[in-house]
Parts: sequence; structure tokens; C-alpha cells
Amino acid sequence: MDKIVAMRAFTTVVSEGSFVKAADKLELSPQLISKYVAQLEDDLKIRLLNRTTRRVNLTEAGQAYFDRCHQVLMDIDDMENAISNLHTQVSGTLRISAPMSFGVYHLSDPIEKFQTQFPEIKVELFLTDRKVDILEEGVDIALRIGHLKDSALVAKKITPINLSVCAAPSYWDKHGRPTSFDELCQLNYLRFSYSDPRSLFIRWPKHLSVHDFRSDFASNNGDVIVKTAVLGRGYAIQPTFLTGSAIANGELEILENFPIEPLGLYALYSHREFLASKVRHFIDFLSGFYGDEPYWDNY
Repeated sequence: MDKIVAMRAFTTVVSEGSFVKAADKLELSPQLISKYVAQLEDDLKIRLLNRTTRRVNLTEAGQAYFDRCHQVLMDIDDMENAISNLHTQVSGTLRISAPMSFGVYHLSDPIEKFQTQFPEIKVELFLTDRKVDILEEGVDIALRIGHLKDSALVAKKITPINLSVCAAPSYWDKHGRPTSFDELCQLNYLRFSYSDPRSLFIRWPKHLSVHDFRSDFASNNGDVIVKTAVLGRGYAIQPTFLTGSAIANGELEILENFPIEPLGLYALYSHREFLASKVRHFIDFLSGFYGDEPYWDNY
């Protein structure tokens, strides 16, 4: 027997004054309502109701049980409503993990606008280039850039992340603009520590290995690489959300004839079913904010 269902049947009988009316309200048969009450009495080893042909009356024990049942059921309803509100209302604390440079340059604005639209939201933003374990570290959403592999997590693509080969105009003027991968490898590559550049290009020749790249500078931070490229030290292969402003003001120029497969900005979260409203709304908001052609590509 479901004790909660039986308690609800009993309190409804008392409130409505009859088994028939209670059955109508709960959309159950009078026989089933009577069975629930009888099972309660059997479990408690005490009579709760005195039944007549016209009406039911509480016994002394029944009155005491009714008062406690009524309070318990109210507490259950309040608890379920509170949990349901967490699912349906955009409120609470939203914990977000994001890559360092992307977060510094491109998250403050959408987060501020999101919190203005949903003032009950508090945000905790963690910027790191390591892959955060969202389950272990209690993160609601992890923003990641790349081509995502199979995972137990749910991933939604937010916007494309385009990359380009670029260098300062003075560097191209001094060393020339390569027209083949062999020529490109002879120039100084400002290397991003976590990336194999061969995997970025759409048509990379098989006869060239990563060791064919000339490079006298490497960093695990894209900002440093972009600034070094602006200084004319070499060429960089970096996302346009970092290089866009330097390209727009003429500090960097793109090498157009080396196409690169776009990456993506993805939102990772743990569950598709019963997704918290704050998570769902933030992901949808980011998708709308950046769009299919993000603003940093308008150079």
C-alpha cells in the first residue's frame, strides 16, 4: 500500500464528508477509497472513522490522526512545489566553467545581460583552460571549445569558432606570403602548446609532420601568442575571438589560402531530462547572443 496515497484518501473522506464525494474528487472508485482507509485502520490497529449510511464521523483517534495527516500532506505538497519551482523558475546560483581567454573577452557582456533579464540568478564563473569535471566539481555548465568527442555528458553547440592563419603585415612583407604548406612550414610558427596544427587544416599533406614546423616560441596562452604575432615575431593560428580586433585595426592580416575547419563553442551539462530552468535558459540565451555568425567575426 502507498501510505501517502492512503493518507490522502483518508483526509479527503474527512474533508468531503463521504466516501462517494472523496472518490469523485480524487477520481477513484468509492470501493478503492474504502479499501485505502480500511488498510490504514488495519495497519494502525485502531478505528479512524465511524461509518453510517449518510455520513462518516471521526473517532477520537481518527481526529488526532487526521490533524497529523493533514500537516504531513501539506509539508509534502510544499516540498514538491519548492522543488518544482527550482525546475521552472529562472533563479538560484548558476555555476559556469569557461576557457580563460574566451571568458575574459566574451562572457562578461552576455552574463550581465542575462542577469538583468533574470534578476533572481546569481552567477559563479570559473575561468580555466583545464577540463573541469562538472559532476565532481559541482559545475552546472562547462563551456568548451573544440571538436567534442563522445562523452557521458550532454553537449549543445552554441556558436562556431573560426580560426585563421595570421601575422603582422610587416612579417608577410619581410618573409613573403606562402602558397603551399611546405612554404608555410619554413616560416616561424608561434605555437599553441595544446594543439597540433596539422589537425586544424582541412587539407594537410601527409608528407609533412609536426616536426616540419619551424618554431622558436610556444605558449599555453592564446593572448600571448596573438600579441607576439602583432609584434612581428611570426605567424599564429588562433581563434578569431582573440584575433578579430587586431585584424580589424590592421595589426594582423589573414593568410586566406589556408582554410581551417571551424571549431565550436559547446555547452556541456550532465542531464538532458529534468534540466534545471536556469541552465536551459542560459544556454538558449548564449545561443541567441552569439548566433551563427558571432560578432567578433565582423572585421
